[in-house]
Amino acid sequence: MISLGSGCSFYNRVMARKNLVDGAKAYKDRKFPEAEERFRYAASLDPEGETLEGRTAQLSLARTLHSEYIGNRSDKAKAQEAIDAYKVSLPQYLKELKDTEAAYNASPTSPDAQKMYLNSLSSVNSTASAIASLYDNIQMPDKAQAWLEQVSKDQTYPPTARARAFSALAAKQNTCANEISDTPETKKTVPAGDGKQVYQYVKPADAAQFTKLQQCTTDGMALVDQAMALEPQSVKDAAKLDPASMSDVELALTAEVLKIFQSVRSYKASLINQQVRIAEMNGDTAGRDKLKAEYEAAKEALNALGDKVQQIDNVIQERAAAKEAAEAANAANGANANK
Repeated sequence: MISLGSGCSFYNRVMARKNLVDGAKAYKDRKFPEAEERFRYAASLDPEGETLEGRTAQLSLARTLHSEYIGNRSDKAKAQEAIDAYKVSLPQYLKELKDTEAAYNASPTSPDAQKMYLNSLSSVNSTASAIASLYDNIQMPDKAQAWLEQVSKDQTYPPTARARAFSALAAKQNTCANEISDTPETKKTVPAGDGKQVYQYVKPADAAQFTKLQQCTTDGMALVDQAMALEPQSVKDAAKLDPASMSDVELALTAEVLKIFQSVRSYKASLINQQVRIAEMNGDTAGRDKLKAEYEAAKEALNALGDKVQQIDNVIQERAAAKEAAEAANAANGANANK
């Protein structure tokens, strides 16, 4: 019986791998119904996601359903299918992340440990965000809000996924504030001397709108502060990184983390700018000037991180171009040798 069980498990993994390969090819060729069928069968062979093949199949199925919805946005049922598939995949990858993170922390310079950790981390980050995005796409903002709040508060998720959720929530509050503060009614152009003009912010005529502006800004700052509290030391020390000396997987892992907190810093700067506008509307010149200094500091921190992200992206692109050129040269040499 033990032998038979082991044989079935081995057979299932072999069949799962075959269907993953075939499904990946179909997905690449944009034959999404075929890809869905392949991935669904592979996932059914390991519904609990105990194997790498099972987890990969479940997430691939979710992404395929997502792509099918993107191809036909009127098919909201397909979007809900994608959401449900993503929600099956998440616990599987959260469990995997716990194991791969432990292995990575034990051996942070191991390429294999880095790759496995990157795969599970990026899978959790992207899946958690995809669910919220799909809810928004099918006009279910309350469910998107509830989902983001759930992820942001759940400490079983990595800081990156929680920070991204906090950032997405803060973005909604920033939009709420900006829709009030950045209008012809509140944003006036006035002369500043030397023929130059500057913007001057005044309160909206509707007092309720001004109250809403203040509340959205306050709520947004509270959210972005919680995201900033999750920023790891590696992000704070990003200026010390030398992308040229990093391996390909180190670049990808670093970019995965830095880009999330780049977004967080972006919304922090934007929300401080909303505070600047509110202070000016209140005639609080001293408060406005103090907040302007905070805004410039926040922009400087954002730009510094953005510069490092750009350096990393440049190295990744340069290496990809060099690899492509080398492969083309090898192919040309092979063709010449066969003549």
